[in-house]
Formats: sequence, structure tokens, C-alpha cells
Amino acid sequence: MGIDDKIRNAAEDLGGKAKESTGRATGNESMEAEGQTDQSKASVKKAAENVKDAFK
Repeated sequence: MGIDDKIRNAAEDLGGKAKESTGRATGNESMEAEGQTDQSKASVKKAAENVKDAFK
């Protein structure tokens, strides 16, 4: 996993956490769900990169 991929995944995860928190605080369920989705995407990407690194 390249450092740029790690940074992008971390940024996506942090952005998702921020959206989720904001959505929860404002009662915006759509934003909260979108934040959770962003976090899930980042986790999947991280797992895929870890698998790819394991085969190098």
C-alpha cells in the first residue's frame, strides 16, 4: 500500500466520521448514513490494499 493510498483512505475515514457525527448531532439521518458508508468504503479499500501487499 502506497503512502498516498493510506492518506486517502484515512482522509475518507475521517470525513465519514465527521459526517456521521454531524448527522447525528443535527438529526440528519441521511448524512449520518452517508458518513457510515464513507467509513465502510475506506475500510474495504484498506483491506484490499492489505491483501494486495500480502502477495507482494
